[in-house]
Amino acid sequence: MDKIARMKELIALIEKYNYAYYTLDNPLISDKEYDDLYYELVGLEKTTGTVLDNSPTKKVGDVVLDKFKKVKHVSKLYSLNKANSYEELKDWYDDMISMGAKKFSVEYKYDGLRVTLSYENGILKTGATRGNGIIGEDVTEQVKTIRNVPKTIEYRNNVIVMGEVLMRLSELKKFNKTAKEPLKNARNGAAGALRNLDTKVTASRNLDAIIYDILTIDDKIPTQSDVHQFLNEQGFDTFDFFHIVSSFEEITNLIELVDKNKSNLDVLIDGMVIKVNEYDVRQKVGYTEKFPKWAIAYKFEAQELTSKVLGVTWQVGRTGKLTPVCEIEPIELAGATVTRATLNNYDDILRKDVKIGSRVFVRRSNEVIPEILGVAEHSEDSKIIAKPEYCPCCHTKLVFDDINIYCPNELCPDRVVNKIAHFASRNAMNIEGLSDKTTMQLFKTLGVSKVSQLYLLKSSDLSVLEGFKQKKIDNLLQGIEKSKNTTLDRFIYSLGINGVGSKTAKDLASHFETLDSIKSAKLSDLVEIKDIGETIANNIVLFFQNSENLSLIDDLISSGVTIASTAKVSRESIFSGKTVVITGTLDGITRDEASSLLESLGANVSSSVSSKTDFLLCGENAGSKLNKAQSLGVKIIDLDYVLKQR
Repeated sequence: MDKIARMKELIALIEKYNYAYYTLDNPLISDKEYDDLYYELVGLEKTTGTVLDNSPTKKVGDVVLDKFKKVKHVSKLYSLNKANSYEELKDWYDDMISMGAKKFSVEYKYDGLRVTLSYENGILKTGATRGNGIIGEDVTEQVKTIRNVPKTIEYRNNVIVMGEVLMRLSELKKFNKTAKEPLKNARNGAAGALRNLDTKVTASRNLDAIIYDILTIDDKIPTQSDVHQFLNEQGFDTFDFFHIVSSFEEITNLIELVDKNKSNLDVLIDGMVIKVNEYDVRQKVGYTEKFPKWAIAYKFEAQELTSKVLGVTWQVGRTGKLTPVCEIEPIELAGATVTRATLNNYDDILRKDVKIGSRVFVRRSNEVIPEILGVAEHSEDSKIIAKPEYCPCCHTKLVFDDINIYCPNELCPDRVVNKIAHFASRNAMNIEGLSDKTTMQLFKTLGVSKVSQLYLLKSSDLSVLEGFKQKKIDNLLQGIEKSKNTTLDRFIYSLGINGVGSKTAKDLASHFETLDSIKSAKLSDLVEIKDIGETIANNIVLFFQNSENLSLIDDLISSGVTIASTAKVSRESIFSGKTVVITGTLDGITRDEASSLLESLGANVSSSVSSKTDFLLCGENAGSKLNKAQSLGVKIIDLDYVLKQR
């Protein structure tokens, strides 16, 4: 195929995917796969010196839906050029420095739907989508349902701000648990809700808007940092990440910091946006037909791609619940070769309409197990996934509830091994040296089927296991012995109560302080604890009413397991009754550890800065919380200040 023919083929494909993404809010391929096609076209245009009339490299956005009233933007809304390597980013940086740039803003690249908000005399008048960059859709009534969009601001002159409408990942997860048609991703959820004529649908998605720029304003604003300050002062949500830097090293340090921690965010980002800070330099640098030359997006490694489903296997967990795992065509995703991806249950398969032979969206965030988000396209050969009838491990006939499939056999090898593995895991009893392979050996060779039996093991028992020499035997026995001294929250988590994760276990330990108090807690006592609903509370009550569970706990205590007291700290300190917010990276301590330390000193740890904040604990690379705290006169402290109060 010659180059011009390939360009035409690429244009047809890109137009198809643009229409599905922008107009139908129903993506057929991942961003990475789209970018590969787009930049192949860009490369061919450069080598041939030809740009065809209908090339998408000259367009911004896509078709504006007829069902919405049209809005003409006061100025063109551009897309962003992308850098896929530090070399490309450095070339751009050097060009900007040569044009007089001295400082740069570094912000998240949100994966949402672009909107503009127009205010007149402090009142929200119009909300509009980007559309094709010239004409957008009037979504004013939909925007008004978004909880963090100010309906009024203090600034009384005309101003138009721009940002991104997002669906937080926690809201997506909550929505997909009950939705008949699960959303493929957070961007799809936000776009589909904002571009829906029924504002009740928009409101039901619990969207947020992150505002990061000003399109037009009656007063002169000279820099991006001034823009950010103005937006904060007017009550817009600008999120907790905004930095002004001057060196390329500072830019790459921030990129690496965010790339490392992005999986902890509750919003979907796919890169970073770097802009020239000074507006006078921006005017000198100018625009291409599609991009501002003074801004660029650095894209992270793909976390989401599409792949073909080859088959399904079923895994049996510690509760007997079967989880489907899809075998997929290998893909390189987030730094790893992915060949398998999970679904929640059989109901999830039906709701997402996943079939063998179909192409599906697969997402992997850092070390998190890849998951299937939804179907991209079915093929003529797609086949329905059969519902299993017998346990794949022990061949017991399976039982079903409305959603899940279970193996009822308590001695199913997979169930036993997973129970013991959970008990020994890092956040539970933390038994070093007890791998899944060793656990299976203990079960099959020594008949260890209860966690309490771990504490009865002797050197002579372990010596019969394949691969166990004296050093390995000693290490495992030492790990088991060491685990006897534990805390209440770890012990509760290790029991594997349905729905009780490590956080809930900590909440229970903090609230009740002793094991006996938890064992005797009533449903009404449990639901008083924040984040514990009636279902989990009922699971806890039923667990401690079960005689076998109580007998197991007695056996563990008799074997020498001791539970450290978790009595609440009540000593006075400078932080007693004070509200503290944490920002930035702390040296040698995690945020959770810092929060626990502050709480032990009587502080109330909050996630956002307000007029009620007393202290801001500030680490390196602090974000916009520092700016806001300084504007409010909040006392700024460092970790050393906190440590001295102990």
